[in-house]
Amino acid sequence: MKSILVSASILAVSASGALAGGIERSGQSIGIIFEEGGFVELSFGSVMPNVSGSLGGGAVPSGNMAADYLSLGLGVKQDINDKLSFALILDQPYGANVSYPGTFGVDPYPFAGTTAEIKSTAITAVGKYKVGERTSVIAGLRYQTMSGVASIPLVGGYTLDVTGSGGFGYVVGAAYEIPDIALRVAVTYNSEITHNMTGTEFGALASDFDIVTPKSFNIDFQSGVAADTLVFGSIRWVEWSQFDISPTNYPLNPLVSYAEDRTTYTLGVGRKFSEKFSGSVALGYEATAGGISSNLGPTDGFFSVQLGGKYSMNDMTISGGVRYIMIGDATTSIGADFADNSAIGIGVKVGYSF
Repeated sequence: MKSILVSASILAVSASGALAGGIERSGQSIGIIFEEGGFVELSFGSVMPNVSGSLGGGAVPSGNMAADYLSLGLGVKQDINDKLSFALILDQPYGANVSYPGTFGVDPYPFAGTTAEIKSTAITAVGKYKVGERTSVIAGLRYQTMSGVASIPLVGGYTLDVTGSGGFGYVVGAAYEIPDIALRVAVTYNSEITHNMTGTEFGALASDFDIVTPKSFNIDFQSGVAADTLVFGSIRWVEWSQFDISPTNYPLNPLVSYAEDRTTYTLGVGRKFSEKFSGSVALGYEATAGGISSNLGPTDGFFSVQLGGKYSMNDMTISGGVRYIMIGDATTSIGADFADNSAIGIGVKVGYSF
């Protein structure tokens, strides 16, 4: 049963955070800290969304306003002794890629030609210390960078270009494990991180404002339920109601904000089919919040299905997954209705034990 812990728990594919609440991307997982011995992993994800809406009951379509994007992740974990482990994790926790097709003033949709992009990178140094045979505590420091650009012709030809800003935060948590039955429950808290953004608006006006990325709680669990079979899942709560982007000179602030906090659920089952191959299926869910959505993010909740597989070759493992996401309907501040949208995410992860 102990081998299932590694062989079947393959949820963490790079694409698995696609289109969660707010501008969520990675989910800030620290799962690598639970790998056995020395371990390094590289992950790659690609997400292809189709998010379109219309005004006037379909008379004025927006076209697909969500651009495809890639995500990368890297992690390395090492045991210091039989009680203390340490890991370094690189991920891209937040992001946005908005690109309304068409030309403002030529195409009828009001936000034609609008673009926006947010980029972030985080480096997390985290340690795990065993305080008993089954219990451990987790603590770490996170450094996060963020930058962004936007162009909204509808709002007086508004443009925003802010350079990368770095800020520090932390992660703390605890875990309970029974390795013989592949049981693990881990709870982690991720602190908010403040970024002082500086740049220009309207091409010339100085801009200086703060963005605070939200605090969050993660609960990750797994347990063997039968020979070579594992049930796993997660609950992630993010305080998106406190997130706000209000540039100094934007006339209609906030540029981006969210009315509700978000909780995302995942539940799946993994099965070891042979000594080398295992597979999994998982469902994801985030409830709709209702109300008015931003024109830069006209989505509201989702339901997803994810299939994954993992192949082991001596000290190396190759995992892959595909996720289909049914995006919740939304209505924006200009009365546009976005419905029946979806996305496909694929991910590959290569791991090596040393």
